[in-house]
Amino acid sequence: MTQTDALTLVADIGGTNTRVALACGVELQPGSIRRYRNAEAGSLEEVLKKYIAETSASPVAACIAGAGPVMDGVLRMTNLSWVIDEACVREASGAARVAVLNDLQAQGHALSHLGPDDLRPLLAGGTGSGSTRLVVGLGTGMNIAMVFEHGGLTLVPPSEAGHMSLALRQADELGLAEFLKSEGEFPSVEEALSGRGLQALYQWRRAEAGNPGAKPPAEIMAGVADGSDAQAVEAAEYYVRFAGRVTGDLALAQLPFGGIYFIGGVSRSLAPYFDSMGFGASFRDKGRFSDFMDQFPVWLIENDEAALVGCASHMAEIMGQTPE
Repeated sequence: MTQTDALTLVADIGGTNTRVALACGVELQPGSIRRYRNAEAGSLEEVLKKYIAETSASPVAACIAGAGPVMDGVLRMTNLSWVIDEACVREASGAARVAVLNDLQAQGHALSHLGPDDLRPLLAGGTGSGSTRLVVGLGTGMNIAMVFEHGGLTLVPPSEAGHMSLALRQADELGLAEFLKSEGEFPSVEEALSGRGLQALYQWRRAEAGNPGAKPPAEIMAGVADGSDAQAVEAAEYYVRFAGRVTGDLALAQLPFGGIYFIGGVSRSLAPYFDSMGFGASFRDKGRFSDFMDQFPVWLIENDEAALVGCASHMAEIMGQTPE
């Protein structure tokens, strides 16, 4: 592989796989992305050392992102036993400059480098030209990233918004809270707006119908697609309405006039139903502030490499390599 003087190693750690690539500035190097199964490695260090050995890369910087909280430069993966800090990334990669991000932070850093082909419009809004933006991740878990521009830098503070209390406004929704409590779960946003949240909604609707049962998310979505499972359709409808309500609340808290961007596997599965199942109505249901909500455009990010691009962008900014 042809090397340059300023290659950055970037990595996106998921629950099952870790993707590693090389970037020059904000551009991922063609053919450099490789995927590794986490079950076949005992740590991120093993993955990075294997990548370096396979590619003979000599990065000057490294930035990794993973699904889990980051505090003081230490990432604790939510669905893996891995604990990752800057020292281990530096030792494994040989890079002098390193950074550790939450995966939603990486997505936030990527926003300025996404084109029209990377985005699917979900809800029309304002011009989307504001500097404040919001990333909403609906997948294995739920979290958000607030994105600000200041002094030529992109600022993406960490968040654990998925553990906020779920706003329940209708009488029937109180039954969901009781169901979650009976299952030993706190009625948080994540317990409704995640993969297991969709499962919980389905189980709740089955229990309410007097026909208890469970299905994995893929089977639930199959029942939604062909209309063969009434409780699956109900679960999806509640999911979409909760997604609209929660996202609307977050929009009022942050005022992301630059737009709201959904990511994650559950987002992609349910986005085709946002219009028909009332996402927009729930998003706008803010009383006298309903018209105000029309200022926030909503998109779905469809670029699978966005987190890697975000890692590259973050390091490019730190190292002064971002194009004018």
